[in-house]
Amino acid sequence: MNKIIFLLLILCTQALVAQDSVHTLSARQVMEIVKRYHPVALQAGILVEQAKADLVSARGQFDPVFENEAAQKTFEGTAYYSYNRPEISIPTWFGIEVKAGLEYLSGNRTDPVDTKGESSYLGISIPLAKNLLMDKRRAALQSAKIFRQASVAERGNMLNQLMLDALKSYWSWVKEYQLYQVMNEAVAINENRFRWVRSAYQLGDRAAIDTTEVLAQWQQFELLRSQAWLNFQNAGLELSVYLWTAGAQPYELPSNIIPQEPLRDISVMNQPVPVLNELLNAAVSNHPELRLYQYKLQALNIERKLKFQELLPVVNFRYNQLGRGYDVWKTATSPYFENNYRYGLSISIPLRLSQGRGEYKKARLKINYAELELEQKKRQVENKVRSYFNELLALKEQVKWQEQSWRNYLQLQRAEELRFRSGESSLFLVNARETKALEALQKLLELKAKYFVSENTVRWAAGNLVQE
Repeated sequence: MNKIIFLLLILCTQALVAQDSVHTLSARQVMEIVKRYHPVALQAGILVEQAKADLVSARGQFDPVFENEAAQKTFEGTAYYSYNRPEISIPTWFGIEVKAGLEYLSGNRTDPVDTKGESSYLGISIPLAKNLLMDKRRAALQSAKIFRQASVAERGNMLNQLMLDALKSYWSWVKEYQLYQVMNEAVAINENRFRWVRSAYQLGDRAAIDTTEVLAQWQQFELLRSQAWLNFQNAGLELSVYLWTAGAQPYELPSNIIPQEPLRDISVMNQPVPVLNELLNAAVSNHPELRLYQYKLQALNIERKLKFQELLPVVNFRYNQLGRGYDVWKTATSPYFENNYRYGLSISIPLRLSQGRGEYKKARLKINYAELELEQKKRQVENKVRSYFNELLALKEQVKWQEQSWRNYLQLQRAEELRFRSGESSLFLVNARETKALEALQKLLELKAKYFVSENTVRWAAGNLVQE
């Protein structure tokens, strides 16, 4: 008992509203348990965390970098040079890189283009063509952002499928429990009938063969009840596959926990049916699989922009403002392009651009291919939603007719029992009527369980079985 209370208190997010609910388990509680503790759900969360880590790594390419270059050469007593240059570089989003540094140079054999003594500089590097609007660093960061969003969609897709599987097992468990309860009632009724017929036989009001007739029916129902109990236990084991504790330990559902939903008493006709157009709109807008294709297209567009840079010439401009001494800020305020400066301009371009044209064409073809995949997937999703929606409507209609059929069979059974007690009928007819009514009730329960599975399947097809 303590183990059951501990399970439900730990695993279920909603407070128990009644004392006997300690022994029950609802579909909502199963969904919360699966979402929180199932290994697949935890794996889906890990994918999101990995994508976040990749995003942090991509942002690291825009971190400021400090470096220091120091060198010294002495040969045969001659101090050739002593050099030290600490520098900090700051990359920016638009491909511009800002640098500031200090330099110290001394020695007898230095390059005449270098400045001896203490100096400082503040510089900038600008790509004027290739890498101006897009480069590998920016592409990696933008892609990492998209992949983070895609990981959330992937988690939603995994949870959507996981929840459907779990709810299928849950409603199978509910159905088997209700079928077991029906057989319990049938056994109890036939046991009482046997005692009544036996008493009537002992009083001389019934033939001996009547006791055999009712006993055979009772024994048959005992056999069916035993099978129903086995089915209920096995369905509980299948449901246990989706039940885990907070410590990532599997949990086997005890036999004394029963479903909270009274399937036999639930009126399917009162269950609201979703609007088809709303389902289709939700599917096209938010289905995790479609979102994954959309994120893939976004990533491919970034790749296309990056490949386009291969068609542009490399034109890089570099400028350093120089100053005597280590006062970098004084250097920054000096007039530009007048004194104490150094600049450079480099240009290069492949003459045929073969590699650039090929890579850019491949990038565009990938986008075309992905767009066709997306349209095909949209069509498949819409057809799935319509198909399962039609099934839901059909099942609702079937439940209505089956319920009426069962009530008619039940009425016939009761009428036959009254005729039997008044001596106007036989046990054979009573048993036949009872068997028909029992089969109709079993079929009704199976249809109801199938209806609720179909209801979940429609939401699964629309991609919103799990709300993020």
